[in-house]
Amino acid sequence: MEIRIENLKKIYGEKTVIDIPELALNQGELVGLVGNNGAGKTTLMRLMLDLIKADGGRVLSNGNQVDEDEAWKKYTGSFIDKSFLIDYYTPEEFFDFIGNVYGIDADTITGRLSQFESLMRDEIIGTGKYIRNFSEGNRQKIGIIAAMIINPDFLILDEPFNYLDPSSQITIAKLIQKINKELGTTVLLSSHNLNFVSEISTRIILMEKGIVLRDISNVDGSAEKELQEYFEGTE
Repeated sequence: MEIRIENLKKIYGEKTVIDIPELALNQGELVGLVGNNGAGKTTLMRLMLDLIKADGGRVLSNGNQVDEDEAWKKYTGSFIDKSFLIDYYTPEEFFDFIGNVYGIDADTITGRLSQFESLMRDEIIGTGKYIRNFSEGNRQKIGIIAAMIINPDFLILDEPFNYLDPSSQITIAKLIQKINKELGTTVLLSSHNLNFVSEISTRIILMEKGIVLRDISNVDGSAEKELQEYFEGTE
């Protein structure tokens, strides 16, 4: 599993919002993507998921260009924002729908949901509520669970700690580490929470204004000091 970016550009009007000559994510890495607002993190993820069209370059997943080949969809899980949800479904219906899309039977989906019980806290399954009627935090949880329940080879999460209370943030961080370590899932997550990113990531990519400023190996949280010094200097 390798995700490779080559000469990738995205331009809106006269503004270049992504300009990355080369970048690779390797098998089993847990990569944190950080940067100030407007750095291009979400735009990069949308390009990697073929949700928007690049103005130059390409994204390759296992050697296949994502806008020309759909094989990557079967092993990629993602949650960018609530537009990924189906509001008029219950959580159970939504998870079954995800299972159908990925060719996973209902019993397997039900079995896999048990590993997320500590995150759901009896507030999601069995409530009889439509997704649209849940709090932002629980909608966030539903989206993340749906992205992870397929046991993806590649997982993309944009700001997974948003809207969550501290206990849920810790649980999410542990679940991300678990899928990375136990399944060898390559993970790319963006977050403004430097503490969590530094704690769980094996590598951290710092972006500003659409470019990669730093690509830091993160051994035992060693990148946190460098990141703090950078962001303190940009205040």
